[in-house]
Amino acid sequence: MTLVTLLLTIILGVFELAAPLSAERFDHVVRADFFAGFGGDEARLQKAMSICESILADDPRHAEAMVWHGAGLLFQGGRSFQAGDAQRGMQLFQTGLTQMNDAVTLAPDKVAVLIPRGAVLLTATRNMDPTIGHPLLEQAVADYEKVLDIQAAYFETLGDHPRGELLFGLAEGSARLGRLDKARMYFERLVRDAPTSGQTPRAQAWLTTGSVPKVAGIGCVGCHK
Repeated sequence: MTLVTLLLTIILGVFELAAPLSAERFDHVVRADFFAGFGGDEARLQKAMSICESILADDPRHAEAMVWHGAGLLFQGGRSFQAGDAQRGMQLFQTGLTQMNDAVTLAPDKVAVLIPRGAVLLTATRNMDPTIGHPLLEQAVADYEKVLDIQAAYFETLGDHPRGELLFGLAEGSARLGRLDKARMYFERLVRDAPTSGQTPRAQAWLTTGSVPKVAGIGCVGCHK
């Protein structure tokens, strides 16, 4: 599975977790272009980055524009690494990570900021050296755990798809960290609380075999097949 496939598989589902809906959702403005860009459409990636840059020029403290722009830089960094330009890759990666962290500092309790950082870090750490990736994966899981706490009051009102995506990220991330008891707890909760989620068969597979089946193709497991 390619980096792009992994990124889209996770990201397409979890950004729906910014519920309850408000009159204006910044992710609705840029996410279609970002997703197209992550899938290889350079023009749409640049369009999304430009929208974020324009907003940040007027409001440097716009946390959502900041976290999305940081995610875009992180993606560009990964692409540079794949192309063999490690120096540029590291520069973009570090700048993107700093930008996402700054966004969370500005809005530490905003689901629409926590989820983008958590989702991107869950994906980006899959092939990293553990000395670098482990702390970032811990941060991703912590972001998801905070979202679960924030959403506790209305979690039951969410559909199975967003509930399944959040619980799957928590479970799979915990398993990768070696926190198998927590992983089992989240996988069991996923099966119980989001039975029609597209992630439920994968959760059941882990509970049976101890490993999660890989996903083939680009798309959000559950509703974007």
